[in-house]
Amino acid sequence: MKREKRSFFITGTDTGVGKTITTYVLGLLFQKAGYDVGVMKPVQCGGNDVEFLKSSLKLKDSLRDINPYFAPEPLSPHLAFQRQKKHIEARKIISAHQKLQKKYELLLIEGAGGLLVPLNDSYFVADLIRDLNAEVIIVSRPGLGAINHTLLTIEQARAKGLNIKGIIFCQNKKGKLGIPEKTNPQIIEKLGGVAILGIIPYLNKFTAEEIIKKCRSRINVGLIVGADPCVRPLPPHLDQKYIWHPFTQMKDWLESDPLIIREAKGSYLIDSKGKRYLDGVSSLWVNVHGHRHPTIDQAIKRQIDQLSHSTFLGLSHEPAIALAKKLVEITPKGLEKVFYSDNGSTAVEVAIKMAYQYWQNIGRPEKTNLAHLVHSYHGDTLGSVSVGGIDLFHQVYKNLIFKTIQTDLDNFENVLKEHHKTIAAFVVEPLIQGAAGMIVWPKGILKKMANLCRKYEIIFITDEVATGFGRTGKMFACEHEDVSPDILCLAKGLTGGYLPLAATLTTKKIFDGFVSDYKEQKTFFHGHTYTANPLGCAAALANLKVFEKERTLDRLAPKIKYLARKLKMFYNLPHVGEARQLGFMVGIELVKDKRTKEPYPWEEKVGVRVCQKARERGVILRPLGNTIVLMPPLAISLEELKTLLDVTYWGIENVTFC
Repeated sequence: MKREKRSFFITGTDTGVGKTITTYVLGLLFQKAGYDVGVMKPVQCGGNDVEFLKSSLKLKDSLRDINPYFAPEPLSPHLAFQRQKKHIEARKIISAHQKLQKKYELLLIEGAGGLLVPLNDSYFVADLIRDLNAEVIIVSRPGLGAINHTLLTIEQARAKGLNIKGIIFCQNKKGKLGIPEKTNPQIIEKLGGVAILGIIPYLNKFTAEEIIKKCRSRINVGLIVGADPCVRPLPPHLDQKYIWHPFTQMKDWLESDPLIIREAKGSYLIDSKGKRYLDGVSSLWVNVHGHRHPTIDQAIKRQIDQLSHSTFLGLSHEPAIALAKKLVEITPKGLEKVFYSDNGSTAVEVAIKMAYQYWQNIGRPEKTNLAHLVHSYHGDTLGSVSVGGIDLFHQVYKNLIFKTIQTDLDNFENVLKEHHKTIAAFVVEPLIQGAAGMIVWPKGILKKMANLCRKYEIIFITDEVATGFGRTGKMFACEHEDVSPDILCLAKGLTGGYLPLAATLTTKKIFDGFVSDYKEQKTFFHGHTYTANPLGCAAALANLKVFEKERTLDRLAPKIKYLARKLKMFYNLPHVGEARQLGFMVGIELVKDKRTKEPYPWEEKVGVRVCQKARERGVILRPLGNTIVLMPPLAISLEELKTLLDVTYWGIENVTFC
């Protein structure tokens, strides 16, 4: 299996610290370690660094691709190109970067000067790094002045939301090492909280033999491509000693070798040993644009500097206001009010309590029942469990939860006709029942449900916790059938997979049912300590900004078609009963007998075993019983998507072979 393609941006604390030497040294060491390595210097002002790197590393790329912008004068880029009457355009550099990135596993990008070097009047090197989505390696001198310059560079990189991989010190002057050279790296590592990736000694010759001889033991390339070397892993047995995991049979867990995730990047999770895993379920259906997206990272860091939390009971704050306005703008027409909570279960809990109290407030006390579909799942709090219909999850709590009216698609209209006078609300997962095994509805059912609920005066609640934010190919599943619910529940992808935040949106009609004199006590007495947490709201706003800036839904469409085409191959496997898909939501159902659709016995743990098998080839999956779920980040590349499907196929084939 191919390794993930990665880009490392080599920037400096100053001009002349040794960025080109560092790029050359890293290129040689990576090549020696078996990596396919390319280089790029987007902007060069004077000198022949590009020609040196190209010839020394024996690369065949054109100079135009390696170096899109060249000016003969050794000046700051904005001035050098201004004198040439040229303007540096980021899109040209990004295009060249994409071309090289397709060719190489690792791409080393040498910057011009430091992070705040202007490439034009409004665009800095740091902006370019962010747009290239590259990891940052800072090059510094080890001598006097290193502490100040390096810590300032680290601080600025973090302020810009950049991902700092670590620091390399380059000794570019011959001579005996003094106290600063011997102590500065350790001091910077401690004060800056950034890993020291190595020290390049003074080199008399720039031959490959000399560099490999002197630098191989001083720079561990495994640390650069692996996990953060500064963080010492905790032994896995401590997890087993102290932690109780959700939806996990702990007897099995205590007998297993726990997988400890320490880091993430893009579509990948990285464990405590540095092994990378393709995140095939978006970290439980929440990750949207990939892990550590710089726009969302930066938004959260910026918000921390302003306000991390303030109660929302009787107070407000700007991120919550801005997010509410944005949600009303992008959700189906008619939803005008936003109530915040913490997760999908609470979003649904809020919705059913609102619907129940609404009828009480307006003088219809007979409407107290809640209706839902069989095999539905709406969360794990007792209220959301009450409107759930999966016995495996809910049967044990039957004496704790309140009674509801259950129906299926065939009997839906008859049930509403018979019980509508007492039904307050109907809650449903639109178009697909996720936790039931990705059961996809026939076309037109959602629209029919909405119309019947309005006909019989029943509040129509759509639970888009799983289906919202692009999972079905549109921003919200309701859009596929032009449905506007009375109440809409959102969570999971709301923050792009960063922080717990949920929103329940309602019509003004429902909201007005709670607006009355204080003495009437018709207030909605519900709330959470972390309601509308500013960090979560900032992450959500950044998430929606990325949707617009990167045209996420437009770019998703061809990947959905590719996924549909590739899923057909799973029917070649003798124990795949059905491969169901809606957008980027997939359920591959495994059966013992394909002809009769006889299921595997629960105790055989076939789904679990397939997911464990996939880990051997670096893919994280999670089953729903004997249904294998695929729900990758929307930003996954076609190449990564192919890997996900190929490994899933291989896992099913190996586990179910007989």
